[in-house]
Amino acid sequence: MAEHAEPDVTVSQLLLAEYQTVKDEQKTRIGFRDNLLYVTLAVVAAVIAAAAQAERSAMLLAIPPVCVVLGWTYLVNDEKISAIGKYIRDDLGPRLAQLVQAERAFGWETAHRTDARRRTRKALQCAIDLLAFCVVPLAGLAVYWSAGQTSTGLLVVSVFEAIGLVGLAAQVVLYARPFS
Repeated sequence: MAEHAEPDVTVSQLLLAEYQTVKDEQKTRIGFRDNLLYVTLAVVAAVIAAAAQAERSAMLLAIPPVCVVLGWTYLVNDEKISAIGKYIRDDLGPRLAQLVQAERAFGWETAHRTDARRRTRKALQCAIDLLAFCVVPLAGLAVYWSAGQTSTGLLVVSVFEAIGLVGLAAQVVLYARPFS
C-alpha cells in the first residue's frame, strides 16, 4: 500500500503566489502607464518649441501620431490594470476565500472602489486623458490649419490625423467607464 505524501505546495499557497504575481504585474503597468503622460507632455512641449523656433507650423503634424500611439499604449495598460483588479475581485479572491472558508479575501480590491468620489475622479481622469492625448494634438492641428502654410499633401495627412485623434478620444471615453 502506497503512502500518500503531503503536497509540497498547497492550493492556497499557489493562489497567494498567483496573487503576488498579478499584483506585481499591475504595479509595473501602473508605473509604465503613469509615465506615459509625462512622456507625452515632454514630446508635445519639445515639438511645439521646435515648431515655434523654426516658425514652421507643419512641424506640429508630428504631435498627433505620437499622441495616438502613446495614448493607445496608455489605454491598453490601463485596461490591463483594471482587468487584473477584476480578476482578483471576481475570481482569485473568491476561490481563496472558499478554500480557506473565509467570508472574503483581498478586501482592498473591492473596498477602494466604494469611495463616494470615485465617479468624480474617474470623470476627471477621463478629461485629463482626453486633454493630454486628444485635445492638445487637435489644437496643434488647428494651429497648422490656421497658419496659412498648408500644402495639399500635408493637409490630407492632417485630416487623417484628426480622424485618428477623434477615434482615440472615443476609445478614451469608452475605456473610462465612470460608472463601474
